[in-house]
Amino acid sequence: MAYTFEQYRQSADYIKEKIGDFIPKVAMVLGSGLGFLGDVVETPTAIPYGDIPHFKASTAPGHKGRLVFGTLAGQKVAVMQGRMHHYEGYGYDEVSYAVRVLRLLGCDTLIVTNAAGCVRTDWQAGDLMLITDQIKLFSESPLRGSNLPEFGVRFPDVSHLYTPRLQDTARKAAAELSIPLREGVYFYCYGPQYETPAEVRAARILGGDAVGMSTAPEAIVAGHCGMEVLGFTLLSNMAAGILDQPLSEQEVLDAAEAAKDKFSRLVLSCLQKL
Repeated sequence: MAYTFEQYRQSADYIKEKIGDFIPKVAMVLGSGLGFLGDVVETPTAIPYGDIPHFKASTAPGHKGRLVFGTLAGQKVAVMQGRMHHYEGYGYDEVSYAVRVLRLLGCDTLIVTNAAGCVRTDWQAGDLMLITDQIKLFSESPLRGSNLPEFGVRFPDVSHLYTPRLQDTARKAAAELSIPLREGVYFYCYGPQYETPAEVRAARILGGDAVGMSTAPEAIVAGHCGMEVLGFTLLSNMAAGILDQPLSEQEVLDAAEAAKDKFSRLVLSCLQKL
């Protein structure tokens, strides 16, 4: 469906009634198994997605489906504990709807995380990757349809969709914490099926280093409405065809649990440096 600016404003107004004069600066979209950061927000106000006008439900495993407002690492944040995916039956404007609402509430920065398959054969599952760019070639844009000039221009430039300044912040934080940080390109696929070995080989040839089912739509919309974007991928498993074993969602959740300490320390350090 095509949302109007009034619908975005209605959602923002409802949230304002719940959070009062609190103005978040950093929006955080936390993916599969990574929503625990929302549980350590100080003086939190949690709002279920289902209570917010025009919001959709998050049905993916490990996604709580609520917005948490408060303070984290000294920053005023709005944490999405769970996201919407295209494979759940949502259009890309629905998948990215919350980003525009959070922009109206005051967020000027988006930190987005995901768990994804590792395409690189010289990396390993459990590594963290700083997203430097993305590939979303084979599906429509979340900006398709009438442009809403209140958010941005009709034809936005995405040469630096993932903000170079924030990438430098992440590199510095990782070095200070002695956390190895890969850098690479996130290759978006629709899901919900995992990619075939042939699709993984194609992603590698096209320049992808990780392959997953989220993140790209939200990043595009955030860039369109003038937000800076910082993205991280937990390489939760080796992508199809690299190892002679089947893929499963439990593997993704187990990897997220195993990496939560280093992941949280890295993200919190980046927040402190914003």
